[in-house]
Amino acid sequence: MKAKYLLFYLIVVTGIAACSSKSRKFNILGSIEGMPPQTVILEQLGANDVVSVVDTVQTNEDGKFELSGDAPEPGLYRLHFKDNKFILLSIDKGNIKVVGKWNSLENYTIYGSPGSEHLKQFLAVFRERVRDFNTMNIVLDTLRSRGEDSLLALAQKNYQEMNQEFTQIIENYADTVPFQPNAIFAARILNSNSEMVFLSSFAQSLDRRFPGTKLTREFADYFSKMSLKSRGASQVQPQFVEAGSMAPELTLPAADGTMISLSSLRGKYVLLDFWASWCGPCRAENPNVVAAYNKYKDHNFTVYGVSLDNDKEKWERAIAEDGLTWTHVSDLKGWSSVGAVIYSIKSIPSNVLINPDGIVVAKNLRGAQLDDMLAQVMDVDTEK
Repeated sequence: MKAKYLLFYLIVVTGIAACSSKSRKFNILGSIEGMPPQTVILEQLGANDVVSVVDTVQTNEDGKFELSGDAPEPGLYRLHFKDNKFILLSIDKGNIKVVGKWNSLENYTIYGSPGSEHLKQFLAVFRERVRDFNTMNIVLDTLRSRGEDSLLALAQKNYQEMNQEFTQIIENYADTVPFQPNAIFAARILNSNSEMVFLSSFAQSLDRRFPGTKLTREFADYFSKMSLKSRGASQVQPQFVEAGSMAPELTLPAADGTMISLSSLRGKYVLLDFWASWCGPCRAENPNVVAAYNKYKDHNFTVYGVSLDNDKEKWERAIAEDGLTWTHVSDLKGWSSVGAVIYSIKSIPSNVLINPDGIVVAKNLRGAQLDDMLAQVMDVDTEK
């Protein structure tokens, strides 16, 4: 499981069921200290990648609001605030109170919803582990840059052990939590490619644990689609990528859905750049890539950026914030990206410099190395 691309990929889910005689009313009373006036949206989240608005309300300066809905059965919901802030709720019925502070919204308090409180505790563990993974990735990148192979091997082993332990924590929670929305949420965190065996067992157990529910049916549908995708992805194999070899073809979607091939840039020197919005070292390296691009873009050079993001909005925002004005593509599959598989990408930032004939010139050029290599192979005077 790749912990880096976890949280926001999971929070895009399903529509609320039509009201019936069995519907149960619930009310949410919110009080968020310091929250600016805004529209708060209550959305229901399911298990098949569809989102539905349940209720909306306009707040005022006091940060208080009230929302309501009907729950034919327990479901996963989120309070959607501006600035991409969220509070996840596992709702059954009754009156629920949410109290928090705008500047530290993740420390909210829940009253009247045992499922929501249970989910909050799980999310606290989740966030702590993700911070640990981010720290470990910085350590790995540092050891790689210094060439400290023995320490790197030890750190990589520790990283793998962390991954295994974290995966077991998530699987155990999904298998044992008494609230079905929480179980579905945890299962959706897992990488469907690497955890297919567990997800198959989980899907089969849902009908025994929570028979006949909408979430059970939706997860069965989700798992069926993921199984088909996984079988297709397994056909993608890593290819040989070294200096002197032909760069493998990639065709991935841009943010607007347009499919762009790496070969469409043939005739130029192309930096195939693997990065992600959540990757601190990538964001730190971006100014060097920007400098190289601005220096050589008028001399037959461009960049083909492949993002290992899961969240489209964060990906696009990082492009704008870092001033990355070249070609960008992503299938939004994180570490399971076709590009990452084909080019055997195990860490980012990572890049491949390709000449106008599509031949690999060099790999993993950082900082001044990129400028030096471009000056060497292109033989141009950028000072004129």
